[in-house]
Amino acid sequence: MNTGEFVIPPSAVPTIADSLNTANISWKYYGEHWNLYLQDPNYANAWNRYCDICNFAQYETSIMGDPAQRQEHLKDVTDFYNDISTGALPAVSYVKPSGFLDGHPASSKFNLFEAFAKKIIDQVQANPSLWATTAIFITVDEGGGYWDSGYIQPLDFFGDGTRIPLIVVSPYSTGGTVSHSYSDHASILKFIEKNWGLAPVSGRSRDNMPNPIVGANPYVPTNSPAISDLTDLFNFSPN
Repeated sequence: MNTGEFVIPPSAVPTIADSLNTANISWKYYGEHWNLYLQDPNYANAWNRYCDICNFAQYETSIMGDPAQRQEHLKDVTDFYNDISTGALPAVSYVKPSGFLDGHPASSKFNLFEAFAKKIIDQVQANPSLWATTAIFITVDEGGGYWDSGYIQPLDFFGDGTRIPLIVVSPYSTGGTVSHSYSDHASILKFIEKNWGLAPVSGRSRDNMPNPIVGANPYVPTNSPAISDLTDLFNFSPN
């Protein structure tokens, strides 16, 4: 058997997908070129730039070991645009561009990633009922290797790493402001869990960490290790 397609070993470690499934909250992971990848898992086609290691659900036996789960939750970006236009987006959507549009210097340019994000925002805003209940989180996976003078919190064995951008676009966001609360990629999980009243995905994951309490320096939690649940970026109070 050619095992080139099995890049990621199976894992029973729970993720946010399991939490959402248990709570019957709809979700999908939209990976660009997923449909092409299904036909070409060994990347013989040069136009196939699907990122298999980027799809967290592709690590999971609970998802990948169940054909019905794969069919329901793993989709292409073309399906994402269709779900926007029909108002059929799930409660939680993860969207990952292909290597051509992801902004990585080896295969892309950052302005292409910006255009990808802008297209999503424009299409969501063009659907008023969808836009009225949507928050879009835009972020990246690394800082580019540049020296960072900002505070980096020692969260656990794995770090934290240097700072990266996170932009929130929503009718409920406090636009034009910069949050000083210390956050991490796991803060997005904390936001999902806060919004839908879910427990942390495990007893040892970063979403168990408390929200930051700060003193004189707003960037440095006094109750470290602590990461934000991002709710300070929103105003959900009625007008």
